[in-house]
Amino acid sequence: MSYKIQEVFNRFYSSYTDKYGTNYEHAKVAKAIMSCKTNALGANASICTDCGGIQVYYNSCRNRHCPCCQALVKEKWIDKQKEDVIDAPYFHVVFTVPSELNPLIYSNKKTLYGLLYRASADTLLELGLNPKHLGAKVGFLSILHTWGSSLTFHPHIHSIVLGGGLTKELKFASKKEDFLFPVRVVSRLFRGKFLANLKELYKTKQLEFFGKAKKYEKRNEFEKLLTVLYKKEWIPHIKETFKGAANVIAYLGRYTHNIAISNSRIQKISKEGITFKIKDYKSNQEKSMTLNPIEFIRRFLMHVLPKGFVKIRRYGILSNKSKKISLVICRNILKGIYPKSRLAGLKTVEIIKELFGIDILCCRHCGARNLKPYPYFHKME
Repeated sequence: MSYKIQEVFNRFYSSYTDKYGTNYEHAKVAKAIMSCKTNALGANASICTDCGGIQVYYNSCRNRHCPCCQALVKEKWIDKQKEDVIDAPYFHVVFTVPSELNPLIYSNKKTLYGLLYRASADTLLELGLNPKHLGAKVGFLSILHTWGSSLTFHPHIHSIVLGGGLTKELKFASKKEDFLFPVRVVSRLFRGKFLANLKELYKTKQLEFFGKAKKYEKRNEFEKLLTVLYKKEWIPHIKETFKGAANVIAYLGRYTHNIAISNSRIQKISKEGITFKIKDYKSNQEKSMTLNPIEFIRRFLMHVLPKGFVKIRRYGILSNKSKKISLVICRNILKGIYPKSRLAGLKTVEIIKELFGIDILCCRHCGARNLKPYPYFHKME
């Protein structure tokens, strides 16, 4: 039996709002999830001219937090990335921050998510330009995730970094070692950049303080927090290289359009609790966890991104401004083999058939491909 997060919201969202209230962005996401592929968003219908069978297709909400709306968007995005990869080693770097920062980040999502991107990007760009490490301008793509496996608030940045870059002489310098940069060097530089910017934001009164972060409005409490953060080791994770343009594209798909939890992880829904699969990182095993339905919804909505927030960002020679020229230069130097787009020029109907093997122009009753728009269709009340 399959379960959907939509069912959780349909059954328990009103209880959640009774307890916690809501805000515009959370309500918008909840409404989208509950309405997705239902009569609430309208529908299109077609009739088979052979057998007279009628097929109804309910519209998707297209919200980026909806677990039902990511598959097609993700596949189209991944296919487009075939134009933007270089046939060279890549590294996966994960930038995390100490948990003491979580209340402050949650109170200032847009500002401090932006700082996470900026500090991590500046760290990679600076180390790449350093002759000790590479002496070239690197390129990478960064994606924000805000969750842990159990839906806790855990903001971190995934960066997929090209293991090389362009020098001032427009030559391609590649990493000779099987690691990108020394972890300790990355850690110290990232910590320094993040906290220096955080202090400036506090000084210029650009931070807000709510809930558990309220105490940091007092200067002495904020300075105590900074002392703790400077003493802590910030531990980024730099994963081993993976080679080949096709492998990079497949790897990207695991991170770009993920949301806090997918339908496939839901195991049971009842008024007693929502049971779902989690990963135990200590044992590296899959386990189950059960949360009260209201708590499940609260945790899910913690990960709603601010309005207009750009989640996937490019930097260095892979930035939108630079990649048109830099990609041509790098590809001319490296002479790699690049996968070609499967979807370029295809219509949505053709893309769905290519990706999922579903022909939505085929009558599900008799199998004929003689479907026509059904002009007398009205939404059911």
